Amino acid sequence: MCFGKCAKCIGSLLLALAILCIVANILLYFPNGETQYASNNQLSRYVWYFEGIVGAGVLMLIPAFVFIGLEDDTCCGCCGNESCGRSCAMLSSILAAIIGVAGSAYCVIVSAFGLVQGPYCLANNQWTYPFQNNTGSYLTEYSTWSQCAEPKNVVVWNVTLFSILLGLSGIQLILCLIQIINGLIGGLCGCCCEEKTQSYAC
Repeated sequence: MCFGKCAKCIGSLLLALAILCIVANILLYFPNGETQYASNNQLSRYVWYFEGIVGAGVLMLIPAFVFIGLEDDTCCGCCGNESCGRSCAMLSSILAAIIGVAGSAYCVIVSAFGLVQGPYCLANNQWTYPFQNNTGSYLTEYSTWSQCAEPKNVVVWNVTLFSILLGLSGIQLILCLIQIINGLIGGLCGCCCEEKTQSYAC
């Protein structure tokens, strides 16, 4: 089934992206590989929202595994008709895709806020958010990054990882939206493609 193959492709991509998002979110807790800042609660508040671990990570595993299993899923052969069963399975995948949209959108929003606010760091001998009032303009004003004395290189650390989370979850969002369209068309049309005559590109 051509729509099922596309869903499987999307599911595999989502699985890989989810793992990367989890890793990126975990790294945010350990600037420069140091653990004391997490234990002392000296990290940006948006690090604690678990956007990469939960939103774009664990929650994304649901649609990923559903999509991967769609190619061979016949929904028990709806009414004894295998083709109908596959259409049923494709339509049901839309619900999983909506979960994926919610999880990835959450990660996109939180990551964007994290980038705009900037890191929580030691600046002028006090722990604060030195960039929170410049609406993200610090991202291109590299000379101001030295304001953060501790954790060392925390601005680069936060900007890099939040940007990675933003980009990866944005891709997840697009893939889930594609699967909504794929599932809708595949469910309504119930079309099957012969492997020797037609391939469905993802």
